[in-house]
Amino acid sequence: MPKTARVAIGAAVFFVAFVVWIFSGWSQGSTVEAIDDIVFVILGVVAAIFTALAARAVHGRMRAAWVAITIGMVGWALGELLWAYYELALEEPPFPSLADAAYLVMPLGFCVGLLLFPAGSGQSRARTLLDGVIVAGSLFLVSWVTILSPIYSAGSDSTLAMVISLAYPLSDVVLLTIAALAWLRAADDQRRVLNALTLALVFIALADSGFAYLTAKNAYTSGGVIDVGWVAGLLLIMVAATSSRDEVRLPKARADVTSWASVWFPYAPLLLAGIVAAAEPATVFQTPLVGTVGTLLMLAVLGRQYLAVTENRRLLATVAEQALRDPLTGLANRAMFSDRLEEAMQRRERDRGSVALIILDLNDFKLVNDALGHPAGDELLNRAGERILGCVRNSDTVARLGGDEFVVLIDDDTLREHADQIAQRIAESFDKPFTIEGQELFIRPSVGLAVAGPDEPAATAEDLVKRADTAMYAAKKTRTPGVQRYTHELHLDNSPDNGLIQRLHSAPSPEDAASKQLLGELREAIDSVELTLAYQPKFNLITGRMVGVEALIRWPHHRRGLLSPDEFLPLVRHHGLMRPVTDLVINTALDAALGWHQAAVHLPVAVNMSAPLLADPHLPARIRRSLADRDLPASALTVEITEDLVLGNMEGTRDVLNQLRRSGIRIAIDDFGTGYSTLSYLCELPVDEVKLDRRLVVQILDDARVATVVRAVITLAHELGLIVVAEGVEDAEIATCLIEFGCDVVQGFYFSVPLSAEQVLLLAAEHERQVPGMGSDPMSGNAVTLGTHRARSGRDL
Repeated sequence: MPKTARVAIGAAVFFVAFVVWIFSGWSQGSTVEAIDDIVFVILGVVAAIFTALAARAVHGRMRAAWVAITIGMVGWALGELLWAYYELALEEPPFPSLADAAYLVMPLGFCVGLLLFPAGSGQSRARTLLDGVIVAGSLFLVSWVTILSPIYSAGSDSTLAMVISLAYPLSDVVLLTIAALAWLRAADDQRRVLNALTLALVFIALADSGFAYLTAKNAYTSGGVIDVGWVAGLLLIMVAATSSRDEVRLPKARADVTSWASVWFPYAPLLLAGIVAAAEPATVFQTPLVGTVGTLLMLAVLGRQYLAVTENRRLLATVAEQALRDPLTGLANRAMFSDRLEEAMQRRERDRGSVALIILDLNDFKLVNDALGHPAGDELLNRAGERILGCVRNSDTVARLGGDEFVVLIDDDTLREHADQIAQRIAESFDKPFTIEGQELFIRPSVGLAVAGPDEPAATAEDLVKRADTAMYAAKKTRTPGVQRYTHELHLDNSPDNGLIQRLHSAPSPEDAASKQLLGELREAIDSVELTLAYQPKFNLITGRMVGVEALIRWPHHRRGLLSPDEFLPLVRHHGLMRPVTDLVINTALDAALGWHQAAVHLPVAVNMSAPLLADPHLPARIRRSLADRDLPASALTVEITEDLVLGNMEGTRDVLNQLRRSGIRIAIDDFGTGYSTLSYLCELPVDEVKLDRRLVVQILDDARVATVVRAVITLAHELGLIVVAEGVEDAEIATCLIEFGCDVVQGFYFSVPLSAEQVLLLAAEHERQVPGMGSDPMSGNAVTLGTHRARSGRDL
């Protein structure tokens, strides 16, 4: 890491220079104190700046950690400024002083910061806390023998001075304990940073202990050997802060395994404490404070052992459970399924009950992996597992046998009335599309059901699996919708011994082969932009002018001729191709609109959007970019949404539509009156137009109730300030009726068939010549003119 390496080299050079200066004796008297104080002020300020830069570079818990450390370093730097003032201005630094209070901010800030460092170990917080108590207690006993007891025995001029003298080594004990535990629990990408921080705190702790001991004996002077420890610690803090800035990256996945170091580490200082205690007379430890620490240490050791045993037992139970679970979906795996099936068959034999198996395999799952990648396939398997779980009871077992194959085991006294219902619910749950990575996918399963009843005592678990597999294979082979129940006829037609092998190796049916060939050709057509658009003109009923067009997708197939949307859009929806097709439609439609605008024909073009795309927050930006690339105004585009497609994600849809509306793009609800939405959508969504579905429009002459509904919808839309567009207008009588109802805009074969982009220009020019001369009855002129154009366009298309 370039930055860390440069800082480390600079720190090493500075450290060597400082050590040489200390031991060389080049400076004497007050000069030593002045240089020493200036060095520490500069190092303290620079270290605080480095830690602040580290806090700025990172995020989340790491930022909070470095902010706390920065506060500690600011306290240290302030303490150095006060100490320099005392030594250089007053000549005799007071003890205790405000500098000591500032210095003691550092261990507090560092303790908080180290506790906030991200942990990578699976060890529990309670066990970590007890480890900290053991380490702290052990280090305290060692410190008592080496430093604290001599300070305590030497006494002091005041109680405050005694407390401050003891505070330095005691705070260092706590800080080293927390640093060690943070290092043990650190995530891999923070190990280098904590190595430097822990080593820095070791040097500072040694220097603090020496300072406390010499101060108690009135023997400390600036520029001594112990200052080397503080310099080393401050320089290492700078290196750690720089390393943290270099380590900013995405966190890596890490196995949740407790390291060996975390097992033996707490006992290492405990062993050291025992060795030190054995070498000292018992009278050294005969104080209330040491007695309390010793008691806590024993309790912590016992508590840690109890927790270790408890965690090990829990770990064994977790490992045993995970061994029986599918790692992707969390469902039962083959081993758990086999065990439960054997138990169920044994109970069936004993109690003369029934056992049922439902096996389902996802059709066309491989195509999802090929089109969207394996992560999308994994997400689909998870969603499929969730749907299956939502259809069964708590007593049933759902397992993933591997790949895209699932199985449900049903075993209870109410089997006969529930097995078929559960299987049917599972099959019906796949009628709704899956939304994977913004794509709407229709994935349906082949479902097989087999039951072993009390009248078949010789039936084994293996027999039941083969029967269910045979039924599922038959469903897949014939593409039978719903559930295929195992029967004896299926057994004769499909050998149960070879059902799985046949399913894996048999040639695809002609229908499957044709569908896959068409899908491959469709992918090529999308990639090479072979799909084309036709444009259905829309007319104002009052003025007779053409006021816009609707883009309709077509596929000029090299063998089958011109394919309508109904012949290939199901493949688009089922196989995650809606986004590239929609992008193709938008770009092609806007290219046509650009040509019209350049010819001074300003017609907005309407395109249909699918529900998953409407929940994509990036859609408005893509559309705005497409408009800007062609220098077209937002009014050149209208987005049409089908009302029954909005139900899935109302919040996301509303947000996207609001963004489009604010950009100036018009929004229309297509096929209004036949979906599953409510009239509240007219209030909840930012809509400009309502398009009456053709299935309503064609009935207004023959069904009075439909006519009443259409009239009411038009009146309601006008009250809400919306424009009403009627689709599928096929004759003059319907058009006249719509005029009476107050409809604004119409489209349909009576006015014009879908046209090419060039034909739209011709029709617009023709209307510019004819519409101004129309009489008071606009429909009479429309009927003659547009009827003639309809016949000519029909031959052209």
